[in-house]
Parts: sequence; structure tokens; C-alpha cells
Amino acid sequence: MKLVSIETIPGTEFEALGLVKGTVVQSKNFGKDFMAGMKTLVGGEITSYTEMLIEARQIATKRMVDEAEAMGADAIVGVRFGSSAVMQGAAEVIAFGTAVKFK
Repeated sequence: MKLVSIETIPGTEFEALGLVKGTVVQSKNFGKDFMAGMKTLVGGEITSYTEMLIEARQIATKRMVDEAEAMGADAIVGVRFGSSAVMQGAAEVIAFGTAVKFK
């Protein structure tokens, strides 16, 4: 499945099938959350949260692709990601775009 953030795929014609999305709410365990809190005292990257968001984006992307494949899509254009804090230590990540079928 081809995923692009632009609205077209140069050199291809396609028909839009519809919006597809994938979402996940992800959290870290208490131990990692506690250690992340300690990291805020000294500054720097909180790698456990970086890893959590990378994993969440991968899950959301897979769910979006699965939805597009179920529609018979060949690609997804206009792919975007969004995230929001749901609660302390948990984040929602959404991936969305337009499923298309090549002509």
C-alpha cells in the first residue's frame, strides 16, 4: 500500500474511495511513567514517551491501511497524523487520509 502525504501521486490517475483512519490510545506502565517524571527534573528527551508515540503511530497507520485494504484501495493520499493527551501518561494517536483506487 502506497502512503503519501501529498494530495496526488504524480503520473497516476485515481478515484477517491473515501476517508480512512486508524486510532489508538497508548500508555506506558507505571515504572516507566515514574522514570519519565524523574527525567523532567534534569531535562532532555524522554525516550520512553518517544518510543510510546512511535509504536502508537505504527499501530494507527496499520489500522488505517487495514481499513483502506478492506475498501479495495491501492493507496492512501493526504496522510496526516494527530495526537492528543487523553490522561496523564496516555496519548491518542490518529492516522487519516483518503483511500484511492488507481484507474
